Amino acid sequence: MTTNTEHLHYFDYAATTPADPRVIAAMCDCLGVDGVFGNPASSSHSAGTRARALVERARREVAALIGASAEEIVWTSGATESNNLALKGYVEGTESQPLPRAHLVTSELEHKAILDTAASLERRGTPVTYVRPGADGAITPAAVAAALREDTGLVSLMLVNNEIGTLTDIAAIAALVHEAGALLHVDAAQALGKTPIDVKALGIDFLSMSAHKVYGPKGIGALYVREGLAARIAPQMHGGGHERGLRSGTLATHQIVGMGTACAIAATDMEADNARIARLAARLLEGVAGLPGITLNAREARRIAHTLSLTIDHAGFFPFLLGPDFAVSTTSACNSAAGTPSHVLMGIGLSAEAASRTIRLSLGRFTKPEDIDFAIAMLREVVESLSPATAQAV
Repeated sequence: MTTNTEHLHYFDYAATTPADPRVIAAMCDCLGVDGVFGNPASSSHSAGTRARALVERARREVAALIGASAEEIVWTSGATESNNLALKGYVEGTESQPLPRAHLVTSELEHKAILDTAASLERRGTPVTYVRPGADGAITPAAVAAALREDTGLVSLMLVNNEIGTLTDIAAIAALVHEAGALLHVDAAQALGKTPIDVKALGIDFLSMSAHKVYGPKGIGALYVREGLAARIAPQMHGGGHERGLRSGTLATHQIVGMGTACAIAATDMEADNARIARLAARLLEGVAGLPGITLNAREARRIAHTLSLTIDHAGFFPFLLGPDFAVSTTSACNSAAGTPSHVLMGIGLSAEAASRTIRLSLGRFTKPEDIDFAIAMLREVVESLSPATAQAV
């Protein structure tokens, strides 16, 4: 097997994206003595007010991408913190109500940032129901409806699954959730900039976002909190009362500007990006279609084109056979860190052994046709090197 050690063929955009050059340029303008380096909370001099102006412009740019108003955007350190603020903040905020609706509904396919937070709340006494996916990997409105109870207060679901790329019918689910008197939180870390989001039209109450999934910097994210609901959320970070008291801490101007710029770029480039990525994904799938033993997971579900989950149905296949220059994921980054089989893949019916033979290829803005050709050639080389006798069903 040959590898190109001079060029990395990157297919792990779902884990993180490289910052767009336009984002980097905007961030650099906020650093150094000649930049806008002031503390946005310092209102007594121009360094602070200039920084505040950039922060508020970025807030408007993020809001515009999801159909929100700027006042509904709360800065956080990323989607993980946003998820914690939404779930823990809601539960703690409802505890003081005369008739608390503390029951939480989520799904078995959520990111660990939701599942671990839900588990933490369970240990503190919060009842949680985990919805199972359908055979195609989708979390259906009917399954969510069956999980709702009289005391359900919050439903938390992702819009796009981080491992198999499935799209959740959030609009239909939101209608059911609101009819039951509950609120809806959506983890949009994998959806922002990849699929259109209109929080008002979809009926979303809280929405978690992350910059580094949309060609912005790591370490910055946001939580959309629908107008009128801020008082329902108990802050998780105290000290200074920043972000209308919901999230204290000095705002990182350069990171916030980076996220705002990334969202502004997505607003103008998303349609063209998606069309190009869809063509590349189709080219990749067509290129491996004739190879024995390659299965596209969740192929019958509504999916984004960016994320392809492929199970290699050969007992002799190990992801390391693909070589170091083919940057794919063997599972989501959260599961890779834990060293455990993917709960998403097992949730859609794969065995632990089949999950270990599954790779995620995620495409992005900087994926080139030659990357696709490399991926096809590498998969072909590895699969054809395996004996037909090792082929087995998933």
